[in-house]
Amino acid sequence: MRVGELAGHLRVHWPDIEEALLKGAYVPQPVRRVEIPKPGKRKEKRKLGIPCVVERFIQQALLQVLQSRWDACFSESSYGFRPGRSAHQAVAKAQTYLKAGYGTVVDIDLEAFFDRVNHDRLMSRLAEQIADKRVLKLIRAYLQAGILENGLISVSTEGTPQGGPLSPLLSNVVVDELDKELERRGHRFVRYGDDCNIYVRSQRGGERVMASLKDFITRWLKLKVNDAKSAVDVPQRRKFLGFSFTAGRLAKRRKIAPESLRRFKARIRQLTRRNWSISGEERIRRLAR
Repeated sequence: MRVGELAGHLRVHWPDIEEALLKGAYVPQPVRRVEIPKPGKRKEKRKLGIPCVVERFIQQALLQVLQSRWDACFSESSYGFRPGRSAHQAVAKAQTYLKAGYGTVVDIDLEAFFDRVNHDRLMSRLAEQIADKRVLKLIRAYLQAGILENGLISVSTEGTPQGGPLSPLLSNVVVDELDKELERRGHRFVRYGDDCNIYVRSQRGGERVMASLKDFITRWLKLKVNDAKSAVDVPQRRKFLGFSFTAGRLAKRRKIAPESLRRFKARIRQLTRRNWSISGEERIRRLAR
């Protein structure tokens, strides 16, 4: 079903869907597995789970109610998938820590985060704010709806498929526990989704923080730190949300990370190649975007 066909479908079928939702008997359809290339990486793929149109509609309704309840509880240092917050604000906040003399970054990346979320821990957290058992049952049903891939449906035992309207909020609910732990320890940090940067004054201090947080993330959150993408280093050698910082005494200025700049140049070359027979207007439209 296409998005444009949803209104007509609901005019006929909404009474039955509504009754099932109110009774707590609604059974969501599986999500469709789609793989897209990760930016700048030809071989690595990002696995998405795309819900059908009706499920996206219901998930969006859930999101609009739950987001307002949960957002007030989230950390001020969390910027991803939240109304009125952006990646640029997160990078600007990181800058303030550099200016204050916190010149070492503990850069933590969570491995296959959306695929590893522990359902029981997530539902336990949700139950702290949601009293209606039907809503909790519906969210668990979405988590366990299964994945349709190559004509076969596999059962979901963990993870919240990346691609549905509700997934970003659920991911923030999970990692909010990490935010609260960092605040309890008095750390200066910025988090956007599964990218978390903690700013400390020394390399040795950063290594201590990395070791203790790895243990917390593994034991308590039941997640895994991606060792290949995580490190304790100076911010000038790390990339955060497509940006980096200048070296030396002026290590407080933002710059576009070299990898991001390479990807941008490659895209421009692709869009302006002469042997690509598209109209000038279409080429300009794509370049402008």
